[in-house]
Amino acid sequence: MDIFHIGDAQARLNPAIVNAEGGFLWLDASHDEVAADPELWRDQVTRISGTQIYDLHLKDLINLNHPSYFDATQDYEMVVFRKLALSDKTAASNAPDNGVKRKMPAALNQLTTLPVSFLLMGKVLVTVRAAGSRTIEQARHRLLEFRLKSDGGTHGNRLPASPEELMLRLLNAMVDQYLELRQPLTQQLDRWQHALLDPRRPFNNWMALLDSRLELRKLDHLCEEQRDAMQELRDHIVDNHDGNSRAKDLLLVRTNDVMEHISRVLNHARRLEATLESAVQIHFAAMAHRTSEIMRTLTVITALFMPLTLITGIFGMNFIDMPLLKHASGFWIAMGGMGILVVLLLLFFRSKRYLEARTD
Repeated sequence: MDIFHIGDAQARLNPAIVNAEGGFLWLDASHDEVAADPELWRDQVTRISGTQIYDLHLKDLINLNHPSYFDATQDYEMVVFRKLALSDKTAASNAPDNGVKRKMPAALNQLTTLPVSFLLMGKVLVTVRAAGSRTIEQARHRLLEFRLKSDGGTHGNRLPASPEELMLRLLNAMVDQYLELRQPLTQQLDRWQHALLDPRRPFNNWMALLDSRLELRKLDHLCEEQRDAMQELRDHIVDNHDGNSRAKDLLLVRTNDVMEHISRVLNHARRLEATLESAVQIHFAAMAHRTSEIMRTLTVITALFMPLTLITGIFGMNFIDMPLLKHASGFWIAMGGMGILVVLLLLFFRSKRYLEARTD
């Protein structure tokens, strides 16, 4: 577990004296570190923060399948937020174990998620996240870089003033990862639409299409859980924040910003899902139209040959005396009459526009 002391001018990693005077503390640990010995890790957090983590919350911290949610106690607040896990190893570990290989667009394969847990304990923020989390690593790097810039007299961005502000900054960065997927997701879904509506080749990759739709539905549900958790956090800040009004307003602004970003991702996922469903409906409509065109062509051919079949049937009857049977040019007369009949039928069908592809 790494300990950051964040003050007004600098952030220090693993300071010699651990206290929250003149700033606040950030305790950062991975799921593996907590799961290795939960009781020992909890004792370390209690010794630093003076707050005891409840047993059920301790289990939630190491539960990799836990959904996004918010819970508040008399001693601390807990936020669980599911973020993108872009690691191929993580994606493979979360793949279905039924032996069926799922074929989806590359962007949808990146929708593997893992929880990040936040504990707000007065002047202490505790995070439990996956090892190698890009968002957390970037935040740590920025904090330490700010210290280096301050020593050199270079102006940098303001350090977070409270554990709540740091948590909201991290949450905002996690949601921005979803926003980065909007363009590749849209491009992948556009390719699906072209494949569905391409008349030159039949579309038969329906399992991949179903898997893609399921992934979009998972993103929809994930965003709803995230938004509900942020809404509960916002209500808690409104009802219980004891600081000055300016600090409270800043926290509410940041919380609303996170919720707005989540709503944008949610709306985009729903638009993509609706677009995919519309493409499937248009595909079946196009298939029905092509089938109708084929049936119309076959009907015209049948209508052309029906009178010819009638004529050949008449001349095939076993009567002794029939017109043109013994005539020297009877065969050619019959064939000419049949040809003229076909031409007249074709002209009639064309006048009725039975042979044209209707565009209106």
